[in-house]
Amino acid sequence: MNFAPPAEGLSQPAHPPKTAPMTAPDQPAGSPAAPSPPADPPPPPPAPRGVAVIETALETMPLSPGVYRMLAASGDALYVGKARSLKKRVASYAQLARLPERLRRMVNETVAMEIVTTHTEAEALLLEANLIKRLKPRYNIVLRDDKSYPWLVLTEDHDYPQIAKHRGARTRKGSYYGPFASAWAVNQTVTAMQRVFLLRSCRDTVFRNRTRPCLLHQIKRCSAPCVARISVADYAGLVDQARAFLAGGASSVQKNLATEMEAAAETLEFERAAAIRDRIRALTTVQGTDVINPASLADADVIAAWQIAGQTCVQVFFVRGGRNNGNRAYYPTHTRGEEPPEVLAAFIAQFYDDKPPPPLLLLNHPLAEQALIAEALSIKANSFGAGKKVEIAVPQRGEKAAVVAHAEINAREALERKLAETAGQAKLLEATATLFDLPAPPERIEIYDNSHISGANAYGVMVVAGPEGFRKQAYRKFAIKGAITPGDDFAMMREVLTRRFGRAIKEEEAGETPEWPDLVLIDGGQGQLSAAQAILDELGIDDVLLVAISKGPDRDAGREWFHRTSKPAFQLPPRDPVLYFLQRLRDEAHRFAITTHRASRSKALVTSELDEIAGIGPGRKRALLNHFGSARGVKQAGLHDLEAAPGVSREIARRVYAHFHPGARLDG
Repeated sequence: MNFAPPAEGLSQPAHPPKTAPMTAPDQPAGSPAAPSPPADPPPPPPAPRGVAVIETALETMPLSPGVYRMLAASGDALYVGKARSLKKRVASYAQLARLPERLRRMVNETVAMEIVTTHTEAEALLLEANLIKRLKPRYNIVLRDDKSYPWLVLTEDHDYPQIAKHRGARTRKGSYYGPFASAWAVNQTVTAMQRVFLLRSCRDTVFRNRTRPCLLHQIKRCSAPCVARISVADYAGLVDQARAFLAGGASSVQKNLATEMEAAAETLEFERAAAIRDRIRALTTVQGTDVINPASLADADVIAAWQIAGQTCVQVFFVRGGRNNGNRAYYPTHTRGEEPPEVLAAFIAQFYDDKPPPPLLLLNHPLAEQALIAEALSIKANSFGAGKKVEIAVPQRGEKAAVVAHAEINAREALERKLAETAGQAKLLEATATLFDLPAPPERIEIYDNSHISGANAYGVMVVAGPEGFRKQAYRKFAIKGAITPGDDFAMMREVLTRRFGRAIKEEEAGETPEWPDLVLIDGGQGQLSAAQAILDELGIDDVLLVAISKGPDRDAGREWFHRTSKPAFQLPPRDPVLYFLQRLRDEAHRFAITTHRASRSKALVTSELDEIAGIGPGRKRALLNHFGSARGVKQAGLHDLEAAPGVSREIARRVYAHFHPGARLDG
């Protein structure tokens, strides 16, 4: 439901101008004038536009639960909120005198409202979190977290299940465990699981093509099912033990292993007993318990918030099966007036928007709507198939309180480090502004670089930095679409800048608010600078400062030249902190360009030979690569092997074989 603003000029009726009182027609001339009627009281001042929009919306707004959105003139969401009763909650925004300054500004900027009704307040809370995370309204507490979390998967579509790291959609049949805070944490767990349970980690394509055990078998981290060193039944037993361990049954697994070891020793199978002993030792190392791996916690997230100088760090520890799956620090954006419990409540609602919550959340602050948030998270858990009620607790004593205190210490230390880094970054930005005559420290610096080999796999990249360091979520890759003469970096830079700033202009014309840089750094000399400046001139952009950085004599780092339009080039002293800062920006753009180019080149090398075969589309190409493991495997395959590949007809197999074996005689 959308509530548009009232028409201009209709908020108050017009009043005619006052004139001198007129005598009545039957009054004799010269007689005393009749007393004039009392003057109309002055009209009340018109309500501010935002208040008028809210009052108009309230006329038809229901009393049911739901979510409301305050919209700016550009159409962007200013604020997203939930309510048990929409009409009662929104009515409070019409009383400006009772609102804090932040909300008064928000109401004054509001030109329209939208509402969505829900069945319950818990559903409204979930919808609110989803919209805040997607729309990132300016006046909400926003969790900026665009990273996916790694999981551990035990596949269930193979006789010998694989243990592996997984990201993204769960399209493959299997049991998933997590989330883990980082790829490092899940890799460590995979390694530990290999040592204890000897499960394979290789892909199915590699598994099918093995003819002898790999190195992992030699170092006792795999049971070598690929070459039948273990039966299907025995391997299934290892998988069952691994599942029990991941579900929190480490002690029972250890007892069973001890029983197996004793039985093997009694039957004089000393080598087998020694192998089981090694597995028990590895398991003992993995399941050590302390404040980092609390024994009293099975599946829980420990969340602690710490606030300094109006900024908040939220530290999250992922505990699954009594083991710590790692931790991560988050820095939600909010105004200085928000207290830690408010930030924590908003964080939790948004954090579990796209992931299943565990049965227990341990916090360092009680929440104002703790029961409501627990109810909403229980609904979210059911949507993921967990089917468990979620409990939120603030422990005061015991091991759980020690775990929360540990998370709180980590939140405080992480925030202190970030503030120290931000203070150092602020000084460097101030010095950069002084160096390049900027009116204020730059909030957004964009750095551009290119990478290609003789014009092939050409990419341009944009790296972004600001007061908080590198903003990796704002990095951009530009696959060069135009024909590039080998070595023509000017043409590449021209295409990249035209696409980047041309798009920003289109967004601005459409009423959106694109981010504009305060400073643009280009890797190159006077030629690159002139080409870039010409592009901005063509686009009519005259308020973005361009600076080119070229290598010093003999490409000596530390003796770079800085080029600006209509100003002589200059160098900075070798140990100048600003020089190091600008070098770091340039080097990050160079690193990103090189890795982007290499990834494109590697992909092209893998698929280019199959791309040359007529009649081989994406589906058949995927089937061939999945079956043979690589383009080289397809090339080395015999005709009968190609015909046996799933999804490949006899005619296609003959065509592929003929491509890689020109002149070969095909029977039939």
